[in-house]
Amino acid sequence: MTDQDLADYLAPGYAVDDVPELSALAAAQPVIDTFISLFRGSEAEVLLRLLVLREVGRDVDHPRWSPDALRRRFAYLDPVKLETTLKRLRESGLISYADDGLYHLSDAGRNAVAALGMLLRFGESEDAELGFLTAQLAGLQATDSITAEALGHLLSKLNDLTLHFEEAIASGSEFRIVESRRRLSANGKWLDRGTDILRSLLSDPEAPFDVARIAQRIGLAQSRLARVDAAFQRALNKIETQRVTLGSSGISSSDVTAWLGQQSMDALAAMAFDAITDTPHIPLLAGGHELLDRAETALCDLLRGEADDTTLPAADTAPTALAPEEEDLRLLTHFADRLDAIDTEPATLHDMVAGGGFGHAAYRLSLLALLADSQDSAPGDGPIGAFMRLPLKVDFNTTLVDVGHDEIARISAGSIRRLSPQTTD
Repeated sequence: MTDQDLADYLAPGYAVDDVPELSALAAAQPVIDTFISLFRGSEAEVLLRLLVLREVGRDVDHPRWSPDALRRRFAYLDPVKLETTLKRLRESGLISYADDGLYHLSDAGRNAVAALGMLLRFGESEDAELGFLTAQLAGLQATDSITAEALGHLLSKLNDLTLHFEEAIASGSEFRIVESRRRLSANGKWLDRGTDILRSLLSDPEAPFDVARIAQRIGLAQSRLARVDAAFQRALNKIETQRVTLGSSGISSSDVTAWLGQQSMDALAAMAFDAITDTPHIPLLAGGHELLDRAETALCDLLRGEADDTTLPAADTAPTALAPEEEDLRLLTHFADRLDAIDTEPATLHDMVAGGGFGHAAYRLSLLALLADSQDSAPGDGPIGAFMRLPLKVDFNTTLVDVGHDEIARISAGSIRRLSPQTTD
């Protein structure tokens, strides 16, 4: 590409030399031409060139390949397509054909394979960009060739993560906050590695000014990320105080939201079909005098309410204990009698917990967790202690059993069996 070709893309009055950033790229034209030759063409052609280039450089003990060895190595490829690919790689300078008639990677080809291998390695995990940038900085630091531009890429990534996490907190969504917190934890090792690099840079008195300046800004960005975890916890605590439990079923509003998020748009539309109706348009059947009377009444009520005494009542002694819910204890004792009737034959889980609707079944299912606790921790007396001392064992299965009655569609397969006197679990 000539300067005249680039000048066609510049505004009138500008030359290539007037744009330092463009001049730096033009000076690296040989390296850029390498990647242009590698990635030009259809996706199939690009993948084929990458495949051949990586396989030629994979054998470290025998870096040179004869044409016959390449044909045997790529026997699964069409011979004509293979020859065309080798010719394209040879013409672009990615593969060299030595005087001894053997193929081998050129310096440009080996650099391209090494860069691609690093990108593929970090592409296997989430937030590969942060890992790649940190590893790149570690390599540049080891060779004493770190630049402000390389540090700027890391600073931009850290600022982007900070904005993403702040948006998750501001959204008030429990699921976005939990996902962002998991993402922050997954990037912890890269943040620690970046901290080690920054300490080394800032402790170097001969570090260039622009490098030290960006390194300090990276340190501030990492400090903000370190405080984000506490902000996540405060947001989750606030959401916890607003969580609503649906009766005695043990199901919370978060569980309902998570379940709704797993449904398809068609399923959500079907559920909302009979629940949402259009508000009919009702014409206004009141005149000016009627509206004035209503406004006067509302104003008087407002002023009367402001004049009321709003002082707090005197302090009173709080009750020491609340009586247990009689209905729940009756359900517990009735369920304990049902379980105690199990003999030598195990009883199926869905037969034992069903009855009385979904709320009662969910309550009985939650009570079975008490049977897993140690009997030594059971209260000395009362229905709960008697329930925990029942010699029973609950076995759950990962499969689901169709019930189809008593407001229960499906339930986890399982059984409840009586323990023999010699059995310990």
